[in-house]
Amino acid sequence: MNSTQESRQGTAVVIGGSMAGLLAARVLSDFYREVLVVEKDDLPNGPELRPGTPQAFHPHRLTPRGLELLERYFPGFNEELLGHGAPSSLNGFNHMSNEHGILVLGPDPDNNASCTRALLEWVIRRRAQAVPGIRFLTKQEVTGLLSSPDGASVTGVLIRERGSEGQRRTLAADLVVETGGRASRLTAWLSELGYEVPAPDRLHLNLGYSTRRYRVPEGMERTWNVIHTSGRASEGTATGVFGPIENGLAESVLYSAGGVYPTTEAESYAQEAGALTSPVLAEAIRDLEPLGPPRAFRVPELVRRRYGHMTSWPAGLLVLGDAFCHFDPIFGQGITVASMEAELLEECLREEREQPRAGFELRALGRMQELIEPAWWLNCTAALRWKGVEYAGAAPLEGVEFAQRYFDQYHRHAMQTQSMELYGLFWAVNTLFAPPGELVRPELVEAVLAGAPETDRTWFDALAQQHGVRPAELPAALLPAFFRSAAAEAPRA
Repeated sequence: MNSTQESRQGTAVVIGGSMAGLLAARVLSDFYREVLVVEKDDLPNGPELRPGTPQAFHPHRLTPRGLELLERYFPGFNEELLGHGAPSSLNGFNHMSNEHGILVLGPDPDNNASCTRALLEWVIRRRAQAVPGIRFLTKQEVTGLLSSPDGASVTGVLIRERGSEGQRRTLAADLVVETGGRASRLTAWLSELGYEVPAPDRLHLNLGYSTRRYRVPEGMERTWNVIHTSGRASEGTATGVFGPIENGLAESVLYSAGGVYPTTEAESYAQEAGALTSPVLAEAIRDLEPLGPPRAFRVPELVRRRYGHMTSWPAGLLVLGDAFCHFDPIFGQGITVASMEAELLEECLREEREQPRAGFELRALGRMQELIEPAWWLNCTAALRWKGVEYAGAAPLEGVEFAQRYFDQYHRHAMQTQSMELYGLFWAVNTLFAPPGELVRPELVEAVLAGAPETDRTWFDALAQQHGVRPAELPAALLPAFFRSAAAEAPRA
């Protein structure tokens, strides 16, 4: 990212000033002389909650891939988080448990900050505000797109002060990037311009969070970086996660899907925490001081737009972040995917500057569509274990039943062998740091299935016979193409 001042021309408008918008603005600032971030909220001057991020009270964890990219675009942000009181992961331990057992990972060799969404976004936003050429227009709502008479090009946006019925004004732009999140109105705007927008893929999830924050007594020794207790989804048993955040606080969240929501009653929260598959989370919060009652967060469905499959698309318009596809928050993939999309945006813009070709925007969207596919599939495959969760998409998801059964045996194998390497690999794939194919290398599949109970081995043998392959070859026969293409890649160091 070293474009010269002379190469920066024109104006880009970013709709939305959340994490995806901040990342997009940072990338665009290397290609456009002026980047205008239009944000409907009155942005706070400190690490505070705001209306546009209702999920911000609930836990946010940066994945290694997300950290890597955020550090690239905003160098030093992790150290700044630590300087604002965020605890470090260095030399800490992670307590991971599921129905198959317990595994303790650590000590952590990295000095990564653990913090709230409010602190993270505030630090990143301040750094974006300091980038030459980036300007924020707050308390402004985008009400529509400006376009050429034939609708073939987007030429800017219409805005007005939020909550006002006053006259709209125009912002001209050479490129508009929609990062307005789950409330995006892009589909309606495209329809108004005459474009046929395919129906999105939907995962009817009905998930519920219940999050409670605590004050950690001064002098209390911190035992864990993270406690993660996976529930029994088929039985409706909640998942629980606990970890420290800035300024001597900690937070815990109970999570379940399928319309069976965890309690938000203070009196029963500890009781439900005690019913998790491991008692460690309940023990961790027992001696902490609660800061108010638990707070709920609900997500009725996850939506993946299919913009990259459209046959026509206006020039001068792109979309990324939750406005394109949003994910189950429990996996912590949203900010990571937005970071990866920003990296891809940078690559596409550089290629376009070096060798301009018609249809740049639609090609970029096609690549974005491919980028989000693994995370979407992993989300859906995990969530469909919960009773009451249903998928409605343009095409069936590939290999879901096989993957669910194989991943279950994978976790059993990792716990039985107490393999930090195997558990860490699964975490790396689910956080988009390692390619999915690493989980299904033939020698690993053979080892996992060899340790499976007889009834499960019989099921895999019958499935292999049905498809005319060996059991270790089932992933290549049943799973999506990104498993096969990624299997040849080396995992990230």
